Amino acid sequence: MARKTEPSERTCIVTRETLPVDDLIRFVIAPDETVVADIRRRLPGRGVWVTATREAVETAELKRLFARGFKAQVTVAPGLAERVEALLEQDALAALSMARKAGLVLTGFGKVEAAIGSAAIAGVIHASDGSEDGVRKLTAALMRRFGQPDAVPVSRNYRSEQLDLAIGRANVIHAALLAGGASDGFVTRDRFLRRYRAGVGRNDDNGRGTAAPREMKTV
Repeated sequence: MARKTEPSERTCIVTRETLPVDDLIRFVIAPDETVVADIRRRLPGRGVWVTATREAVETAELKRLFARGFKAQVTVAPGLAERVEALLEQDALAALSMARKAGLVLTGFGKVEAAIGSAAIAGVIHASDGSEDGVRKLTAALMRRFGQPDAVPVSRNYRSEQLDLAIGRANVIHAALLAGGASDGFVTRDRFLRRYRAGVGRNDDNGRGTAAPREMKTV
């Protein structure tokens, strides 16, 4: 969320809609005059804002809207939308690593199933290239405990090798996040990434809502 002393809304240069800053991605001009994404809202300089979907970023690049927004000649290297997605993915995986260091991540089918059955959990992660059989069984476990499969956030945004690196274990297919601040940080970033890829608004993401990664000063 934006700080009380900062604007809570900005106008998207693509749609011209005024939206909460948590539904937008900030872009700035780098020293070499290229446009870069400032997903954590920490970079200095004037920013322009784009709705936080891949489609909107692609449109801004295609229609050369960054130059209009900055009122300056800028360079947009091809593939900006892909680079933004990679940054969001890296940010989420870094947050997962922090949750692991805080002792809030359990891996392995048996441990995840047990956590779903009795622990206070903040989310469940399945590798995107993992077995569907394991996913079905853990979905059934969520149903048994909560009465619905999406009672807690479930992520399938990362390959097993990415989870291995973030968690520091080999062959990670399923993981459970225990309740805690570091887990919440990952869940926030994971949902933001999913929304970016899917092109849905915060109220369309299973009705849960998603704040953008925590920002610093906005300009």
